[in-house]
Formats: sequence, C-alpha cells, structure tokens
Amino acid sequence: MRMYGGRRPYGYAFGGSGGAYRTVGSFENTRGVWDGVVPYVLGSSVASPTNFTVRMHAMRVLKNKFPQIVDAAEPGGSNDPYSGLSATEAGALREATRLGFPIESWFGWKTMGVHAFPALYGGILAVDPTYFTDFWSKPGYLGFDHPEQLAADRMQHSARIAGVVTAAEAARLGINASIVNGKVDGGVDNAFAAREGEGPKRVVGYRLSPMPPAIDFLGGDLIARSGVAEGKRLPLTKIAGDIVILGIADQGVAAKIADGDEVVIDNSNYLAAQTYHRHQIPGPEFPGYDQFRGADGKPRYPQRPMLLGPMFTKGAAGSVPTGNWNGKMILVESLWDREAWPWQAIWYRNQVEKHLGSQADANFRLWYTERALHGDTVRQEAPTQTVSYLGVLHQALRDLAAWVETGTPPPLSTRYKVVEDTRVVLPSEARERRGIQPVVTLLANGGARAETPTGKPVYFTGTIAVPPGAGSIIAAEWDFDGSGTFATRSPVGDGAADAAVSIDHTFDKPGTYFVTLRGRSQRQGDARSLYGRIDNLARVRIVVR
Repeated sequence: MRMYGGRRPYGYAFGGSGGAYRTVGSFENTRGVWDGVVPYVLGSSVASPTNFTVRMHAMRVLKNKFPQIVDAAEPGGSNDPYSGLSATEAGALREATRLGFPIESWFGWKTMGVHAFPALYGGILAVDPTYFTDFWSKPGYLGFDHPEQLAADRMQHSARIAGVVTAAEAARLGINASIVNGKVDGGVDNAFAAREGEGPKRVVGYRLSPMPPAIDFLGGDLIARSGVAEGKRLPLTKIAGDIVILGIADQGVAAKIADGDEVVIDNSNYLAAQTYHRHQIPGPEFPGYDQFRGADGKPRYPQRPMLLGPMFTKGAAGSVPTGNWNGKMILVESLWDREAWPWQAIWYRNQVEKHLGSQADANFRLWYTERALHGDTVRQEAPTQTVSYLGVLHQALRDLAAWVETGTPPPLSTRYKVVEDTRVVLPSEARERRGIQPVVTLLANGGARAETPTGKPVYFTGTIAVPPGAGSIIAAEWDFDGSGTFATRSPVGDGAADAAVSIDHTFDKPGTYFVTLRGRSQRQGDARSLYGRIDNLARVRIVVR
C-alpha cells in the first residue's frame, strides 16, 4: 500500500466491439474492482446476428444499385436513395435502414464483406438447425413464399476435389484466404478471424472440377458426399475461379477431404440466414423491429423458439448488459458503424438511466464520432469520407482518469435525436451538439454542389468549430483529388475553438470531384502530439465540364 500512496491502485478497463461487451460485463458483475471504464463501438443485446443478416440481404438484393444509392447520399446528390429501385430493392434498403444500418456507410459496399457472420454461422446452425429447412419448406419464410427472389443467387453445385489448397499456396496465388478483407491485426474489426488458425500448411480451400458457376457468392457450405469425410459440412467464404475458400472450419475435417472426393457447394443456408432477423423479433424497446409486426402488434412472420441475440451477447460479455454498475463510464460510439449500429449505444444509455436515474449525468457520458466506422485504426478505408475515432478514445481514457481521480467532469454527452425508428441525427452546431468532436462545414461557390468549366477557379468556404471544453483547432486540411493525402493546409489561429477558412482551386480536367475539408482538434491545442487528435470532415461535389 505504501507504493500506491496508502490506497489500492485505480482500476480501469476499456475495450471495443466484443471487447466492449466484455468491458461492460466486467463492470456490471464486479464491485470494488473497476473505478471506470471506456467501452467503444458497443452493440445491443440483439446485435448478433441481425446486424449481419440484414446487411447480407441488402448486399445480395442491391448489388447492382449501390452506385446510385451511394451517389444519392453524397453531397450534391438527390438525397433520395430509393429513386429507381424496384419494390423488392426498395424493401431491402428500407429494411436495413429501419433496423439501423447507416445509409451513408454503403459507400463501402464493394469491400466490406459479411464481416463477423462466419463466426456466428456455426452457432446459428447448432442452436436452430431446423430453421434452414423450414426456410425452404414452410409458409411465412422467404424461401418458400418467394423462391423466385433467390433462384438466381442459389448454388447447389456438384463437383470433385481436384486439389487441396494450403495457406502458402493461396498466398502464392494472391488469394486472400482470410474471412476478412485485409490483414488480421487483432483490432476490433477482425479479432474474431483469429479463430481461423495459422500456419502455411493449414488447409484453406480446394480446387474443384468442374468449376462452380459465377454468382455473387457471400458464403455457403462444402458438403462431402464421399470419402473419409462423407456427410461432413465445412463453411465457405468465397470462390476464386475453380478454388473455394474455407471459413472458420474444423481443420481436422478439412484435412480429411482428399482429391477425387465428391462434394456439393451449397449456399442455401447462407441465403436463408439473410432474413433470419425477421423470425427473431425482440421486445418493444427495439423499435426497428416494428416493421415486422402487423397492425395488431403481432409478428407477421413465424418466430423461432429462441432469441439468439442474448445468447451471443452472453458469450461475449458473460451476461446481458443491464446498465447496473458503480463508477464512471464514457461510451464511445461511431455514427457510421456498420457492425455496432449507432442506436445501440442509446439502448445501453437507457439501461444505465434505469439504474442511475438522476445520477446518470454525474457518472455516464456517451460521445458519438461522426463519419467513424467500426475499426480502431488510424487510417480508415476511405480517408476522404471517414475519420478514425482513436483520438476520441484517447481523450476518453484521459478524461475518465481525471473524472475518477480528481472529480473533474468531462465534456457533456453528445446530443442527438432518433428518427425513423433507429436513425441517429446530431445537431449541426458544435455548441448544441456537444461531445468532443469538431463540427466541420464546407460550401463550394456557396452550395453543396458546384458546376464549372475547366480552368475556372472554384471558391471554397468552410468552418471548423470545437464543442465547449473540448479543446482547440490544430489543423485545417484540404483534399482536392480524392487521394486522401490532404496536402494543402489553411492557417488556423492558435488556441481557437472556431475557425473560418477559404481557398480557391482550379480543375484542369472534366469529371466529378469530391473536395474534402478535414478539421482537427486537440484538447491542449498541441499540434505535435500523436494522441487525442480528433478529426471530422465535410465534402462538396464539383462537376467539371
């Protein structure tokens, strides 16, 4: 005790995504251990598998319409993403949006994949195996009621194994054999992929003869019809020519599949899973599911015997979050998060307020990061469209310690309103919005869209404003070509919490450009620090004739 000044050391915890569940579970289920916690990108008790199944459904149905949907949501677009969609397509987009998928985040439709669903698929199959036959054989399920909507995407392909593909061979062929896009680095966006295993000799796939047909394959199963592994099923994530790539598979079974074995590649279960959420309606505290209820309040679709969301949540957190804890918490959430939808933080805030009542503001904060995704990396997948929330997380940890140890309250929670059941909307003014992220605005020739001939300057005006008590502006940076380099800077005053910037730019080639202004703040106004740097950005559309 002498080492720590006569008292126990302070206890802090933080974690994101699945780690956020664990952080919350640890905080709620212990006393006298944790003084404060910072969970980030937290889901709700019904997040899995719904967040992934409805996304997959929309990805399949809308695969040819995403360019126009994304364009409509961009600055200077029509602001009507439903224009030009068929009834089925509009229904798929509306279903995902009302459940909580941020419509702005579809910009990543080409690369975002199905994320953690392969890690959940085995659990669904184990707990509710009859769903996958009921889907195709009973009224009330899409596969029975409207098989024509699935026919073009369904694969039941018989083939023989023409070769086993190891991790080393896949790498040599340039095939990403992971269930996620990019490198598995242990971050919140891909930690679940570690279950795949490692090693160059690991079986990651097979060559098939004949080659599978070319369809938009989001996942499926390899079912052995002969050989030592006859009757076994292995999950698949992708097809590359004549090669099928395994998901999170039992390597003991995978090693038994041999040349000449007869197999069937079947994505029927993956297609069925895409509307599983319709048959998993929770209570009224989740209004996004009201779309699946009739006028009498009863479900319009057959319901499965068990809600799987709480089961998956318990698997991550040890219990379903209740909001009942002692201490301090700052919850950091992303407004464009595809995996932990923005409204899910509000669900947890409501849980906290049930227990803390009038003391909630004295112990709890919720900070949203506009334009942030799920991953905890500095550089995001589209740096002229998104920002990292890491600076907010850094500052949350610092502010939490000050709150616990000195009683210094952090900046107030972000203000918001919820529209269309689940869509979280933030105020446009920094002083009203609060939280700690700067608010950035941008106009081109006075509007969100400007049309100009080549060689004529376009006049850009922007503002950057930091919420009260959240620091000062340290940078105003411009990107004119979409490269994400932000090579041009405008001066900002030292210690300023508000700044107005302007610049001219001339475009030499015809085309459509999205010009971006990125504003950056830091609590102490330290432009040299690598920590606590908080970004936001704004974009405008320039059409050069």
